[in-house]
Amino acid sequence: MNRPETVIQTLTEKLIARKDGAIGWIIFNNPSRHNATSYEMWQSLPVVLEAYANDPEVRVIVLRGAGDKAFSAGADISQFKEKRTGEEAVREYNAASDKANKAIRDCPKPTIAMIRGYCIGGGTGVAAGCDVRIASDDARFGVPAGKLGLGYRFAGIKRLADVVGPSFTAEIFFTARQFSAQEALQMNLVNRVVPAAELEGYTLEYANTIAANAPLTIAAVKRALVEYLKDPAERDLALCQRMVDACYESEDYKEGQAAFAEKRKPVFKGR
Repeated sequence: MNRPETVIQTLTEKLIARKDGAIGWIIFNNPSRHNATSYEMWQSLPVVLEAYANDPEVRVIVLRGAGDKAFSAGADISQFKEKRTGEEAVREYNAASDKANKAIRDCPKPTIAMIRGYCIGGGTGVAAGCDVRIASDDARFGVPAGKLGLGYRFAGIKRLADVVGPSFTAEIFFTARQFSAQEALQMNLVNRVVPAAELEGYTLEYANTIAANAPLTIAAVKRALVEYLKDPAERDLALCQRMVDACYESEDYKEGQAAFAEKRKPVFKGR
């Protein structure tokens, strides 16, 4: 019998959040615009991520686009006149997108970007903020700011450079061209490339593999990675160590040892 899905209320129907077992899905649902991200979608992302972070049943979060044409083609240009014209409007829009991208990066649970089709501009930024990126072989990546005359702020450039390094970041921005999935793999922009027909099944298996592992161990690793991306003076290494210590004091640590000795799969409870 299939498990019932739980749908989480968001600020817009263009962002769908549904929970299926241990997986929390976030779906960019704007297919008529290649899942371009609206202001309301940026506002909804931190709300959904916080809900998943506080839900002990959710162990992995997967972000994807609706349909098979795009993960996300970046910002919804149709909103630029209303939302990105004038100093105050631009400040509010940037604050919403910054908060959303920070929520993705700092999420205490593993995040996977499941990428089919176009992953452009802000879509590339969202994907870069996830822990793991799995792409179909027909995926396309790029940041066309240079063709639009847009200024790209430091945070967005750093987010990409943290993943692919300064040289490939320069190539992506300087050329403003689209890159194939194989080129993205060579850049380390994605972790895996699979045939389009296999993308969802592969991602589900990948997510369930993570979900079956010890949540406290995963959380400690995720926190260490979040701290790693901060400036050294801002890192909370004491928190990282406390989370490591908590692993050794947990019931899951005993369960892992017992399962190994008994040659069975462990059943972790996150405590």
